[in-house]
Amino acid sequence: MTAPIADQSAEQLPRPTRLSEVKGWFFTADQLLFDWFLKRQQERSEPGDLLELGAYMGKSAIFLGARRRAGERFTVCDLFDSPAEDSSNSQEMKKSYATLTRRAFEANYLAFHEELPTIVQGLSSIVTDHVEEGSVRFAHIDASHLYEHVHGDILAVRELLTSHGVVVMDDYRAEHCPGVAAATWQAVANEGLRPICITGTKFYGTWGDPEPLQQALVDWIKARGDIWHEVQYVNDAPLVRLSAKGAKEPAHPVSRYTSGGGRALSRPSARAPKASAARPGPRAPLPARSTLRRVALDVLPPVVTRAVVNARRRARTR
Repeated sequence: MTAPIADQSAEQLPRPTRLSEVKGWFFTADQLLFDWFLKRQQERSEPGDLLELGAYMGKSAIFLGARRRAGERFTVCDLFDSPAEDSSNSQEMKKSYATLTRRAFEANYLAFHEELPTIVQGLSSIVTDHVEEGSVRFAHIDASHLYEHVHGDILAVRELLTSHGVVVMDDYRAEHCPGVAAATWQAVANEGLRPICITGTKFYGTWGDPEPLQQALVDWIKARGDIWHEVQYVNDAPLVRLSAKGAKEPAHPVSRYTSGGGRALSRPSARAPKASAARPGPRAPLPARSTLRRVALDVLPPVVTRAVVNARRRARTR
């Protein structure tokens, strides 16, 4: 267990009674996907540990920690209060994460769990010194927004993942961090990363075979009935796009500050549709690729989309 830092009075530390009270951006669609991928790995007895690069106040880390199996290691790497190595990264930290502290992260995490994950405080580039090669089954990258750092994080995670491991990229299409978009799609084009699915905020991929995951994911979505999805093609490869507006969130860990205590996952609502309720039948194949070779513009960052559209308009007027 990593010892918490205790140089801040208890009155100043957060005391969340539920996950929604923890500051951060972790939306329903991604909660559902995290839960689905991790449950599928568990059901298939796929070995491996968990990893998160960039923790902010711990919202997604708390969620991930509740799905860690006995004997597995969960590593969280973040700068927290440490100074960044270069001026541009320091400027980003000051602008975006002025309230970020390791104490607040620890207080939030310990509100839902008995002990802390393994914490690596420093640049995400050092994570390979602390995590064994080929040992991670699920990794979440949400550290720097700068291209150079994100590119390095992707290469590091490729080294750390198991052969069937899944990597999640945050902010892959946000216009305020084009460096993440550039690094993500460059990894697809040049580094062998294969897309599985996308939400409005996160990209899910693997260096293994994505097709069994995509087929199982589409089957699960159809069985639920409360998640919108479509299958598009990027460079002739299928990509599942989904939205979960109005869908029921998965079970959350319970805070010790909640009346009645306890840290086990709360029971899912009886209203939540169950995959087992669907009638078994042959799996429908993924939709066939359109005969028109086109890039799915709506999955690219807005700045790239505008450039492609403008180029097409210029071509038509010639």
